[in-house]
Amino acid sequence: MSAPIEERFAEIGGIRVFLRERRGGGPPTIWVHGNPGDSADWLPFLAATDGAAIAPDLPGFGRSARPVPGEFGHTVDSYGRLLASAFAELAPGGYSLVVHDWGVLGLVAAQARPEAVRRLVVINAVPLSAAYQWHWLARCWRRRGLGELLARPRSRRLTDLLLRSARAGRAPMPAEMVDRILGHWDGGMARAVLALYRSADRGVLAAAGERLGEIDCPALILWGADDPYIGAVDGRSFERRLPNARFRLVEEAGHWPWIDRPELVAEVADFLAADPAAAPIPD
Repeated sequence: MSAPIEERFAEIGGIRVFLRERRGGGPPTIWVHGNPGDSADWLPFLAATDGAAIAPDLPGFGRSARPVPGEFGHTVDSYGRLLASAFAELAPGGYSLVVHDWGVLGLVAAQARPEAVRRLVVINAVPLSAAYQWHWLARCWRRRGLGELLARPRSRRLTDLLLRSARAGRAPMPAEMVDRILGHWDGGMARAVLALYRSADRGVLAAAGERLGEIDCPALILWGADDPYIGAVDGRSFERRLPNARFRLVEEAGHWPWIDRPELVAEVADFLAADPAAAPIPD
């Protein structure tokens, strides 16, 4: 039986960050969530895997601090730099990495030390490419005024309707997930969401992926075919740029494909378990 998941806060880059962690031998797996989620998105995976694990709530999300303007930029660059520092501190001997949606910021960070990544899983993540076409909600968030209006705390019914659009067959999201998102959505989280999307111009996304080709560990790219936000062509862009990647299109699955297809949890667990836990990377 694997060790229990522990919860704690850590000071990272001067910001109070909430972490879910599991102790264990060998390099940990780091799990980076997207928008509008938090580290609890990964609980089914954490229950299905063994070994050390670290799942942070990004600043501005979940139970992490809501930095005010001037303390943290909530931009692609600022998140990338903060996570790169966190990875070096929390996993100096290397790590496996799993990212979803804006969790791709973890992949931005990983390029600072590409040799440290043992295994990589990319699930319906924002592509680090100038070719990406923003979905309708992202375009709204990127517009001044309209974004602020849409980012206000909203009713449960509206949140439920918006999240249904991300599922195959427009099925309702799990009630716990809807309640959790609503519970964390405040002015600080809205500020983080708007700043992040507005920082991500095409040139910024392209620059953030310049060193992807240096991450040559085994990589699994899982893509829900019914994702209304990020299409399979964007998933294929990761396959082309990561030297040792395998892409799998998951039918009848949306933006959170493991919710529609729970068997993906075991697939990810099996892929990560295949890592032979190599020796620590050289200094």
